[in-house]
Amino acid sequence: MTSPSTTTAPSPLQLTYMNRIARQFLLLLAPLALLCASAHAQIQQFGDGGPGPIKAPHLTAELVSLSPNVAPGGSVYVGLVITLDEHWHVYWVNAGDSGNPPTIDWTLPKGVTAGPMQYPAPVRLPLGPLMDFGYEDEVAYPVPISVAADIPAGQIHLDAPVHWLVCSKETCVPGKARMGIDLNVVPGAPSAPRVGPIGEALNNIPGPLPANMKFTVMGGKTDFVVTLTKGQPQSEAEFYPFDADQINNGADQNIEPIKDGIRLRIPRAAELTTLPATLHGVIKLSDTEAYDVTAPVFPGEVTPPVPVPSAPGGSVTFISALGLAFVGGIILNLMPCVFPVLFLKGLALVQSSGEERSRLRNHGLVYTLGILVSFWIIVGALLIVRAGGSQAGWGFQLQNPTFLTLLAAGIFFFALSLAGLFDIGLSLTSVGGELAQKEGYTGSFFTGVLATVVATPCTAPLMGAAIGFALAQPAWVTFGVFTALALGLAAPYMLLSAQPAWTRILPRPGAWMEIFKQITAIIFFATVIWLTYVYGALFSGGQGNYRVALLLGCFLVLTVAGWVLGKWPAKWSSTIAAIVIAALALALPLYQPKDTTLVWTPYSQQALDQARTAGHPVFIDFTAAWCLSCQVNERAVLRSDEVQHQFSSKNIALLKADWTQYDPEITKQLASLNRSGVPTYVIYPAGPTAPADVLPELLTKSIVLDALKKDTK
Repeated sequence: MTSPSTTTAPSPLQLTYMNRIARQFLLLLAPLALLCASAHAQIQQFGDGGPGPIKAPHLTAELVSLSPNVAPGGSVYVGLVITLDEHWHVYWVNAGDSGNPPTIDWTLPKGVTAGPMQYPAPVRLPLGPLMDFGYEDEVAYPVPISVAADIPAGQIHLDAPVHWLVCSKETCVPGKARMGIDLNVVPGAPSAPRVGPIGEALNNIPGPLPANMKFTVMGGKTDFVVTLTKGQPQSEAEFYPFDADQINNGADQNIEPIKDGIRLRIPRAAELTTLPATLHGVIKLSDTEAYDVTAPVFPGEVTPPVPVPSAPGGSVTFISALGLAFVGGIILNLMPCVFPVLFLKGLALVQSSGEERSRLRNHGLVYTLGILVSFWIIVGALLIVRAGGSQAGWGFQLQNPTFLTLLAAGIFFFALSLAGLFDIGLSLTSVGGELAQKEGYTGSFFTGVLATVVATPCTAPLMGAAIGFALAQPAWVTFGVFTALALGLAAPYMLLSAQPAWTRILPRPGAWMEIFKQITAIIFFATVIWLTYVYGALFSGGQGNYRVALLLGCFLVLTVAGWVLGKWPAKWSSTIAAIVIAALALALPLYQPKDTTLVWTPYSQQALDQARTAGHPVFIDFTAAWCLSCQVNERAVLRSDEVQHQFSSKNIALLKADWTQYDPEITKQLASLNRSGVPTYVIYPAGPTAPADVLPELLTKSIVLDALKKDTK
């Protein structure tokens, strides 16, 4: 039902089955289309710009100040206060699946400036399968108003054309009004206490995270896992992203209480095909406690403490879990990451078929022991992680950069040998070369270790239910299930070593074995490529590219070590030289100096305005991954302890304008500084009107420190 003075936009429920882009497109175009349809359909403007409340359909709006007085050179909060009819709502800065927040187009006297509108923590507003973020009943949107120091005493008038969208579950009504408020410029006017609707709203503006709390984000294939640690348990929380199309707004945010905080599992938006570098939003713990949080997104999966998945035909029990794990371990031998190791071990049996049967059986037992010990180490690590209050699952060690480095480097070095660059021994199965030749049991043991290590990225059928059951049970059950999995992985070779006659199904030794070695090397090189991709994904933004470059450098130096072994084989001098070179190679990606760097916020005009309005000096780093000078300046100067200390002690807001890919907003800001490229560094002193201080392209510590001293007086 509408009147001639209102315009009804499409119902959100009617848009349920449209995709989000279509919904937003229609929402933006609806007022324009209706305006063009008929002069009678124009949105009626309420108010004449004078002070006082405005009554419009479904709401009452008014501009209210925290105090009627403001001192020259001071500031005061003015807010748009909206009182809503029952069952109607207005919107937060990120409206969710549909909607738009209110806007104010200020007309202000000379010497008066308005900062960005601020938003109290919102509530979730379900609309069928959709979800909006906004407010019901009453809300105040505070806006900081600053007055120049030279403005004369007396009354000033603020004129404010306001637009809004007010919605119920059935319909939406856009509205507009010309509103206003009078302020008195009074020298020496005191700061106003935070009372009334503006004071309440300011108290509910999400603040920065306290020093004793920590916010982290893991990004998986289907969800974000956000963790807030605060030193004590927390039972309730909601997360609201500032950016659209990052989370599935309408999905449940599953709560996982932890001993020192809370964890939320939030499904990703269908439109989000790649993980963002950071996740910025509000985490709301109660109606009176909410925080503005930003954290880098680390790719990875966090195993949820969900009910154990069912086995085919019924629930998982300890006995069925043992069976599933054993069969899953056998099948694991057929996975691409494990099969080459098993096949090479089988070839070793072909070559050693003349040995005593008992010795072959002992090799099988030692190989099995290597797998068992490796699995027990993994289970021990899993239980330690679980005892610490965290969740982990099969393959969790692939979330550790050090483990990935050692795994990728080891497989790469092994593949170099299989490809023919050097010979690590006649057994073809030992990573220990002469050690395996002289002490064959040692070679078999470490081949079992290798089989376990290369198996960790893989999951075979039936393993999921067994591992899910094991990780939710007491320690002795977990050890039992993983032991069954280890025995299943070892079973094929154990059977071959117990019955050497079965190796007759394999071809006779010959030149084909060398060709197969080289084909196997290709498989392992492909595995290394995949591990390198996973390694890079553990780091956010340009840091991932930098770490991958170091890992590739490690591979290059390892190739030199392999060349030394191949050029001067079976010599202690070459072996020692290769060990030293390999150690230097591993030092490239493994050396990680203590990270004392501060967190940089991605650049946006809104972030710049908010920091300046809050009275913070701002340092902006205009950079790009392909800019070599940028990287040198960042590592040699901006990350130095002296500069970092000044950034922290002077409470400087740090913004990073990443121009690796073209960004029109960053390009516009560069042009405003009379710059056309990167690197560019600029300091904005505290205060919304202070001019920018542009630094040279090539930085030194003294240049930055002197500029900070000058601009933060």
